[in-house]
Amino acid sequence: MAAPLSDYRITVDVATQTLQVERRGDIVFSTPIATASNGVGEHNGSECTPRGWHVIRAKIGGGCVANTVFRGRRATGEIYTPALRQQLPERDWILTRILWLSGLEPGFNRLHKVDTLRRYIYIHGCPDEDVMGVPSSHGCIKMHNAELIALFDLVPVGTRVLITG
Repeated sequence: MAAPLSDYRITVDVATQTLQVERRGDIVFSTPIATASNGVGEHNGSECTPRGWHVIRAKIGGGCVANTVFRGRRATGEIYTPALRQQLPERDWILTRILWLSGLEPGFNRLHKVDTLRRYIYIHGCPDEDVMGVPSSHGCIKMHNAELIALFDLVPVGTRVLITG
């Protein structure tokens, strides 16, 4: 296996709905998260959270204000509010920052019908009133905005991410 691109490693534990960051064996960050309401799985269209080894392929939204709304990985110009949620109740809220994941295991979470990158699986912000610790996403890993900003500022592109479930 090639040398890691970062001293950091993220572990997403679907069973406990937590995300932890290790640096050289020490836990330096931990927070509750929300993974997919459909459980774990790798297939395109499943709306499940993919398991296995991933890498942060891109970081999107640096410098945006908290609650910036993203669609298609681009800021829409909107700032999330509960009133906006009432106007658009069906929207999947991707807020503040995006850490775009790419699978590292060909045939399991990379390439063809199981490709995490092509499934647009992210670690991203969500409305702060969303409950963490309860599976509720469409496949991504959701976090509250303050914790996401801290994570975004802590880890570089190339950080490995292990999703267990």
